Formats: sequence, C-alpha cells, structure tokens
Amino acid sequence: MNGQRAGLYIHVPFCVTRCGYCDFNTYAGLEHLRAPYLEGVTLEADLTADVWSDVEFVSIFLGGGTPTMLASGQIVALLEHLGRRFQMAPDAEITCEANPDTVDRQSLSALRAGGVTRLSLGAQSLDAKVLGALERVHGPESVRTAYAAARAAGCENVNLDLIYGAYGETIESWRRTLDQAIGLAPEHVSAYALTIEPATMLGRKVAARLAPAPDADLQADMYELACEVLGAAGYEHYEVSNWAKPGRRCVHNLGYWEGRPYLGLGAGAHSYREGRRWWNVRPPLQYLERVSSGVLPIGGEEILTAEERRMERLLLGLRTTAGISVAEASNDPIDLLLAGLLRLYNGRLVTTETGMFLANDLVLELSDSPTGIVELSLTR
Repeated sequence: MNGQRAGLYIHVPFCVTRCGYCDFNTYAGLEHLRAPYLEGVTLEADLTADVWSDVEFVSIFLGGGTPTMLASGQIVALLEHLGRRFQMAPDAEITCEANPDTVDRQSLSALRAGGVTRLSLGAQSLDAKVLGALERVHGPESVRTAYAAARAAGCENVNLDLIYGAYGETIESWRRTLDQAIGLAPEHVSAYALTIEPATMLGRKVAARLAPAPDADLQADMYELACEVLGAAGYEHYEVSNWAKPGRRCVHNLGYWEGRPYLGLGAGAHSYREGRRWWNVRPPLQYLERVSSGVLPIGGEEILTAEERRMERLLLGLRTTAGISVAEASNDPIDLLLAGLLRLYNGRLVTTETGMFLANDLVLELSDSPTGIVELSLTR
C-alpha cells in the first residue's frame, strides 16, 4: 500500500416512497431489482478493485435511498464480498443508513453481527406535523421504537439524522425535537437545514408558489438553537451540520471534509482521487447494463484545476473545526475576525459557530478567486 486512507460508499437507490424534498438518486417501486442490483454492485467492485489495491479503506458507508430495504443477509453478504476485494482497516467504521420503519431488533442484530459498527437513523423530526410536512411515512413513535431496537441489538454507535425548517415548524417544536433526540442519548446527531432543490417535487411547488420556501432567518435561529442545546448536552460541533459525543465523529464523512480519496459503488455514486472526480450513471437499469457487460458504469468525470482544489480545501476547512491555515486566505481576515465569524486557534483560522453556518460566504470573502465556490458532490 502507499499509505493512503480511503472511504468506500455504497449507494442503495431503493425507497418505500420518494419524499418531496429529496434530490438524491432514489426510486420507489423498484424492489424487484434488489437482487440484480446487489449482483451489479459486486461486479463493479470486482471491476475496480485492482485500481484501489494500494489503499486502505478505513470506512464503508451504505447510503441511499434506504439500504435497509435490502434484507440483512444481503447486506452482510455484500460486506463480506467487499472485505475480500478491498484492503480494509481492522477497525474500519461501517455505517448503514436506515429508515425507522424498515428495521427491527432481529434485522439490526444480524447487521451488527455481520460487521456494521454504526447505524444512522433517518428520524428527520420527532414532531408528527413536521414529519407530515416532509412527507415522511413514519411517525415519532417509529423513531423511538427503532432506536430501542438498535440498542437491544447491541448497536453502540447510533446517529440520528434531523432536518429543520420545514413548513409549519416553529422554534418551539424544533426545541422539543432536539430535547427528545438528546433524551434518547445517541452518540451522534446530524441536523440539516431544509433546502429547496429545483428538480424536486417540493422545488416545483415552491417555484409555482404552491408552497412557501423555508424562512432563512428562522432556519438561522434553529441552527443557533441546535448549537446551544446540543453543546450543552456534551456534543462536539465538528462540522456545520454534525455533532458528536467525544470520540464518536463520523470517520467516513471526515474523509470527505479532509479531502481523502473515496470510491463510490452503485448507481449515481461519486468517487474522488488525486484531483479527479467521477460519477456513475444514475438510472439503475442503465447501471446494471454497464456492469453486467464488464464495463465500469462511469457517467462523467472532471479533473479539478489547482484553483478548484484550493477552493474546495477552503470550503471544506471552514465547514469544520479543522479550519484553514492563515496562508490559505488570499484576503485579510481581520474584518471577519472582528465580526466574530472567525477566530485564530493554534495558528489557524477557524470558524465560530455563527461563521460555520456562513461558510460559503466566508470562502468568497477570504478568496480573490473569480471562479467562486466549486460545487461539491460528496456522497451521492
């Protein structure tokens, strides 16, 4: 090996229903493709394994979609195949995303026994009205039931995914969701501001003025509340949307933010290595046609320029507590320091919690690049 550490992402595109806000490469009604799709992912792994034989994978992340629409035995068999084809670190973090209504103690016990070390539950909210606005099919009680099943199954590292700023959500209901999430005592919490993507059903409704866009000022207040409440509960805020108990930061996602290489397998999955980013074709049937023919299913690629790579380092650094070196800032940061958006820590420029929420804007302030911010496609 050349000493490189990398992450392995597996995209599972199946969902029970497609939520109106979701712009990921996911599909409802394709359950009949589950077995062929798994075979396709194993074929793709075989096709690319030799190219990645010189790196050690420190994490696997099964995302989607809803990976737990697959049977636990199917997931475990896939993990076993990946373990044979790639050099895995002995203590590799293996995360599986799950929607609450698709797991129980038995299925989670099988995943845990099969090597999954981290569970990420797509709770989104613990308020029934907010879940309805997000078009989620589960209710708050399903989250609590799934969480209890995870603990009973021996899952010792659980993340709760939350979304804030949906239509009808108030600062008071968001506080209740945060308090209830903390009451469950997960090791990790991810909290994302609801964003409107034009190609989604919600995006089209907002464009047609059939639904309101999220209130940006309210979302900023909700972000500040999350910082306050989660911080007081002992969670470290280490990336703009992520909080963790000490020692429980997500190894896989840290790889994206630190610029480590990653390999994505599955329909629409992205990969990155040495300044080259590429992505697979998105339609599952087209993906399966390619890999079954012995062809890598690459749908496109880009070679980042030195300036684009620098801009990415700036953005990713400012989104995390790692920050950036003073030398990486093209413009004088004094105004941002005085405004309380940045602070100096061990010779590095690190965003405050307020500044972290404005990381995109800070990049433009600190850089004289005319290219603006490079669009990042990190996990999907």
